Amino acid sequence: MAAETYLAGDLGGTKTFLCIYREIEGQLRKEHGQRYRSADWRDLESMLRHFLDQVPADLPQPVSSCIAVAGPVHQGKAKLTNLPWQMSQTSLSDATGVRRLELVNDFAVLIHGLPHLNDQQQVVIQRGRDRSTPAPAGTDNGPVAILGAGTGLGMARGLPAAGGWIAMPSEGGHREFAPRTEAEWELAQWLKQDLGLQRLSIERIVSGTGLGHVMNWLLHREAGIQHGLRAHAHAWRTITADQPGYRDLPSITGKAAADGDLLATEALQLWLGAYGSVAGDLALQELCVGGLWIGGGTAQKNLDGLRSNHFLEPLRSKGRFRSLIEGMTIRAVIDPEAGLFSAACRARDLAESGGTLA
Repeated sequence: MAAETYLAGDLGGTKTFLCIYREIEGQLRKEHGQRYRSADWRDLESMLRHFLDQVPADLPQPVSSCIAVAGPVHQGKAKLTNLPWQMSQTSLSDATGVRRLELVNDFAVLIHGLPHLNDQQQVVIQRGRDRSTPAPAGTDNGPVAILGAGTGLGMARGLPAAGGWIAMPSEGGHREFAPRTEAEWELAQWLKQDLGLQRLSIERIVSGTGLGHVMNWLLHREAGIQHGLRAHAHAWRTITADQPGYRDLPSITGKAAADGDLLATEALQLWLGAYGSVAGDLALQELCVGGLWIGGGTAQKNLDGLRSNHFLEPLRSKGRFRSLIEGMTIRAVIDPEAGLFSAACRARDLAESGGTLA
């Protein structure tokens, strides 16, 4: 009998990636996939039907599906921010014939994949307690958490359960930013004034966009010096990403730091320190003895920084709870398709649990 297949999707306002996975020797393997431009389709149902019609005849139709959605999901329903699509698990299941189909927030879905990532999909940045020694009561298979700086700052937490993992989305990136140092305090005050804000959320600084704000502040602070990134910073502030002349200041800052630019290096180190402190706060909040992961689009680009004391020392510096943090294993997700893989893991869990979601 052919192995069962699972339909995984990563749905965004710009593009969508759909794939068929199959389990081979205990590992999920991608068998067939296709990318779509989301705006070319009137709804997700028609896109899914088209995709399933293109699946090679030698692959069985999927028995379950998980679609990761770039937006909130509530009671099996979701709406994309940038497209007028209304989606529900029931209508998608009816349209595709896939009996078990689930919509999950595209960051929270990572919780389902974390325990299954291999060494090509993640790297360890802090080795926690030696697993060869007996575990303290209640800590094995404990809670996990992930945060990831991209355009914003995503967070999610997970609890082990009989049918896999319970994934809990979070808007923790919108908590108030708490400066730890004089530099962070000055940055926060300047940024609130610059952006016209009453309060400053964490992701204004701890995100890919935030690295641009940090660099912009340092250029403002050092207004009397000539610097090669000043023109890039001006373009980043005044030109939108879809217009000619736009400059990706966060990326340019990272490259300049790698080339030895002192001001860019200061920006990156300040950003890493704020990021590490937030990661440590999340580790304490969730008591994620099962592991903490750093994801998002900036993780792979900043592996050296995540391994450095600029990130790890603020993460560990939590007073009486330092030893708890030091005992946690912390990993960085480096697979750009981790979300899709995680959706496949969730689809497999759904198939194994039986029944229907409708």
